[in-house]
Amino acid sequence: MSSQERWCVVTGGRGFAARHLVEILIRYEMFCVRIADLGPSIKLEPYEEEGTLGKALDSGRVQYVSTDLRDKAQVLKACQGAEVVFHMAAPDSSINNYSIQRSVNVEGTKNVIEACIELQVKRLIYTSSPSVVFDGIHGIFDGDESLPYPVKHNDFYSATKAEGEALVLKANGEKGLLTCCIRPSSIFGPGDKLLVPSLVDAARAGKSKFIIGDGNNMYDFTYVVNVAHAHICAERALASKGTVAEKASGQAYFITNMEPIKFWEFMSHILEGLGYERPRIKIPAWVMMPIAHLVEFIYKLLAPYGMKVPQLTPSRIRLLSCNRTFNCSKAKDLLGYTPIVPLQEGLERTIESYSHLRAEHQPKRDGPSKVHKNLGGGRAADILLWKDMKQSLAAMLLLLALYYNFIASGYTIVATFSKLILVAAIFLYIHANLPERIFGCTIEKVPVSAFHCSEDNSRRAALSVASQWNTLVGILKTLCRGDDWMLFLKVIITLLIISLLGFISLQRLFLAATVTPFVAFYIYEKKEKEIDDLISRICIKLKI
Repeated sequence: MSSQERWCVVTGGRGFAARHLVEILIRYEMFCVRIADLGPSIKLEPYEEEGTLGKALDSGRVQYVSTDLRDKAQVLKACQGAEVVFHMAAPDSSINNYSIQRSVNVEGTKNVIEACIELQVKRLIYTSSPSVVFDGIHGIFDGDESLPYPVKHNDFYSATKAEGEALVLKANGEKGLLTCCIRPSSIFGPGDKLLVPSLVDAARAGKSKFIIGDGNNMYDFTYVVNVAHAHICAERALASKGTVAEKASGQAYFITNMEPIKFWEFMSHILEGLGYERPRIKIPAWVMMPIAHLVEFIYKLLAPYGMKVPQLTPSRIRLLSCNRTFNCSKAKDLLGYTPIVPLQEGLERTIESYSHLRAEHQPKRDGPSKVHKNLGGGRAADILLWKDMKQSLAAMLLLLALYYNFIASGYTIVATFSKLILVAAIFLYIHANLPERIFGCTIEKVPVSAFHCSEDNSRRAALSVASQWNTLVGILKTLCRGDDWMLFLKVIITLLIISLLGFISLQRLFLAATVTPFVAFYIYEKKEKEIDDLISRICIKLKI
């Protein structure tokens, strides 16, 4: 039977792993392929348009069918006439939203199973995940398929994937349908839109220098071609006659490159291969978890306004700091799976495919950033934006010393101010009586002129005070006329904010005022375009 007479369906076919599978199925003329995915069309990369996939779409050997897996009628249409279904569709695993994950991973999978049974599809291969046996607390070392589902999963993606997997395995044998589940571990390779691009973004933002955890956690990664190969091995095993299909069906299989490696060593290979610095600074996972929870909370608030899914989430922290290695003996014995591309070769191919993201191609900023200009572009801007690490740390330490010695001590404002003047007076008196050199080091004296306020400066200060007073008087006059409701609203909001600040203790206010500028200005400079775009979208949505 020629491939022209045999059709298979690949759900989620716009994903990078699914595209590799489609390309192999077409290249070796195993099946004609119907890609079923959400969206009006499939967008090809330039290299794909002239490659196997582009030509197959032109010839009709590959068809794209816009399909919402949550709509059974659309699923039935997509699976019509198919001999095999490779169910690879799933939402982004970093979106920890239960309704989104369940709607596709559980309800969508139910629709796929029912469509396969009604249309008498012969084989269903489901792309699951090793996370179905991961609880986010206990690491897994050389885990096999005897591991049970945990009582509580690491996130909603893992929990709903486990539900979907259980449904597929339970459907095995119904009206002749044979099923199995593939659990590929940490897929990487050319075409990936998540792992390498996010690593490069982190490197360019100066965040790739950090290791979360002790850096010794072992991981199993799987090159994307090996993932596609595993799906084909599963399909061939289920298509075999007799005991081979009988033993292979109704089972779940871990798939890896069979070459465990330290997680952070793998990341270092990619970063160094693209010309970036490898991570070296170790941060305990327990330190990062509160920050990750805060980021996730902010995302839930701002997601409706277009905020991108953050990479720093609690579930991601747990994944980055635990052992996760798996035994592929079962896949080898029952499916005949062995990796066809070694890990090192897969890394080399991946790095080569992302040559446009190399460090030397990093876009340069023209001139100083907007926030640097707004802060005056001087020493204060350099300190707040951590341009001079020593000065920034010295400023932070000085402010913390002021806090613990004067603010946290519980003194009143008058007592605190008096104590500051007293300390300054004692320091200046002792400093003035020190010799010019101590142990060979020159002691720079504070000149008297440093405290002198010139007549011009005095005049400018007086004019500034007068200008501010006149501005306030102008505001009061406008309010008295009652013809500017927007100004009235601004005044009310400002006074409400000031009144709310009155309920905050001096200690907390000082800490917030000390830490916030150092953090907020730094983050804004690094993510200036993204934050400006987000604020713009919020303003448009709120019609401000």
